Amino acid sequence: MIERLEDREGMVVLSREKAEFKKNWERILSICNEGGTIEGKVKAMVKGGLIVNIGVEAFLPASQVDITPPRNLQSFVGNSYRFKVVKLNQERQNIVLSRRELIEQERQERRNKLLTELVPGDVIKGTVKNLTDFGAFIDLNGLDGLLHITDMSWGRMNHPSELLRVGQELDVVVLDVNREKERVSLGLKQKSANPWDKIEEKFPVGTKIKGKVVNLVPYGAFVELEPGVEGLVHVTELSWTKRIAKASDVLKQGQEVEAVVLGINREEQKISLGTRQLELNPWEQARDKYLVGTHVKGKVRNLTSYGAFIELEDGLDGMVHVSDLSWTRKINHPSEVLKKGDEVEAVVQEVDTVNQRISLSVKHLVEDPWEHIDKYYRVGDLVTGKVTKLASFGAFIGLQNEIDGLVHISQVSEERVEKIKSVLSVGQEVTARVIKIDRGERRIGLSIKAANYSNEQLKAEQALLDQLKPGEDLVALQHAFDAAEEIVKGSDDGR
Repeated sequence: MIERLEDREGMVVLSREKAEFKKNWERILSICNEGGTIEGKVKAMVKGGLIVNIGVEAFLPASQVDITPPRNLQSFVGNSYRFKVVKLNQERQNIVLSRRELIEQERQERRNKLLTELVPGDVIKGTVKNLTDFGAFIDLNGLDGLLHITDMSWGRMNHPSELLRVGQELDVVVLDVNREKERVSLGLKQKSANPWDKIEEKFPVGTKIKGKVVNLVPYGAFVELEPGVEGLVHVTELSWTKRIAKASDVLKQGQEVEAVVLGINREEQKISLGTRQLELNPWEQARDKYLVGTHVKGKVRNLTSYGAFIELEDGLDGMVHVSDLSWTRKINHPSEVLKKGDEVEAVVQEVDTVNQRISLSVKHLVEDPWEHIDKYYRVGDLVTGKVTKLASFGAFIGLQNEIDGLVHISQVSEERVEKIKSVLSVGQEVTARVIKIDRGERRIGLSIKAANYSNEQLKAEQALLDQLKPGEDLVALQHAFDAAEEIVKGSDDGR
């Protein structure tokens, strides 16, 4: 470039550097006008970006280096790339470049090509770009596809990070292509056969299998039989006899267990398993082992309001209903005669293997004394016994053969008794006369005041008691005795 035609010495002043600079500017201007790209070498890192030599120095902002701003700009220094000129100020000789726009343009071209060419079933290579709770985004060299967590493995997965990591390269299967929304659904597990396809052949019903406990829930345990195949051991299938509240009481996460296949539902991908089937069902043997009428022994394991549970063997209980504890005594709660840990003898009454119940009876160990009550007691007999219980209407007297007799409050004394506890106490021994025997109600009526009555007086008392209706309860008896007493008073007054 001619800077001066003649200097002081008469020489023409020339500049090769300015000629090259001008030449490069003209070339850059030509590229900008044509919307083309230019190649350059990254010269240095400066604040906010990079200096690039494209024949002249140009500025590449950090935001325009790549699609995602790089963390380390120094790694680009010394490398050559192609750039797009996005801004040019000729007066200031200022040039701004972008590498990102070229990358995005190339990616869009690849994206369009992939969307056109991809079809479900294709296997394509990709790179894990990002992980989320629901899946992973895979970079397919210009196009992002979603690999959902349910399509990663046939087996159980809690998070994609268990199988994948960012930057990992892998082959994936195209499941679906939505060209309008530019979305691609991918799969990884589809590269291998679905383990449920021939599940009935692998695990026939009745087969004994081994597996690992992979999940515990209140209602059972999930056991992995092979990758992608799990079975459920329901809490009711853990034991024949023990009542297990939740599976975690007997199993642990990661534990190796044996089980038996009980059922398969291939459509819903469910397998029912049981561990109790590994042992003999004690209830199948119970009917033969505990025949009706058999005498058995066991310890009281538990008491309820309706009866007592007797442990006959490990895990096998029989129940004595409160009504089967005594022929004669009115027992309201089994704790009146039994306590936990007591050794008890009983008679088998019924074995229900379907509902897993054995009914026992303690009272059937002896003969029902009411069947031959005449052998023990007759009306008019004098008896001695101890007061066992007090009630507002009278007192119960314990007699021989575990039979209780009732002395109504009106039969305690010739004098009117307002409160039974004022004249009698529990444990007190009394002598009374049998004045009534009711086989239907299984009750014996006693009278303390009649202990010294003559036969005529006894007959009169008997007549009053006969007015009571069969089947009346003890509370009704009180009113009946009160009515009888009023009749006696009326006759004494001449009414």
